[in-house]
Amino acid sequence: MLENDRTQPQLAPAGAIQSLSSMESGGWFEYLVRVYPHHTDYSGAVWHGTYVTWMEEARVESLRSIGIEYADWVAQGLELPVVELSLRYHRAPQMGQAVAIKTRMSASEGVRLLWDYEIRSADGEELYATAQVTLVAVDGEKGKIIRQLPPLLKDAFARLSIKP
Repeated sequence: MLENDRTQPQLAPAGAIQSLSSMESGGWFEYLVRVYPHHTDYSGAVWHGTYVTWMEEARVESLRSIGIEYADWVAQGLELPVVELSLRYHRAPQMGQAVAIKTRMSASEGVRLLWDYEIRSADGEELYATAQVTLVAVDGEKGKIIRQLPPLLKDAFARLSIKP
């Protein structure tokens, strides 16, 4: 739904991430972006694929904010590919707007890591999208899911107050 079209009801968040909109800070990391022309479709609204890019940038920056360099993990042979993505679009921000991408790691189930997202206006008033991403730890050389998180990863997640 376009921002200026207030005749349509706003969708509730996707079922897997329904509790997001009622939370305040609760471990959220906020990553601010501005909507540039290359983020939009022909109408000036954010193109649907842009949200996924912003979510990955926010996830990597949230790790960097606590001293974890994702590139270092990859260099050591550990990859964290996305294996599941749930994304609910609520309304589209327009070119020139400032947007806040909020993210946090919400759970760790074995080698599966769940990250939640809210994409809002910079002032927090408008909800643009909600999402949840599941990552798994993979041995980069073998291309196989690892059975147990390496100590490097366990230590990193301890800093996020998540128990692997």
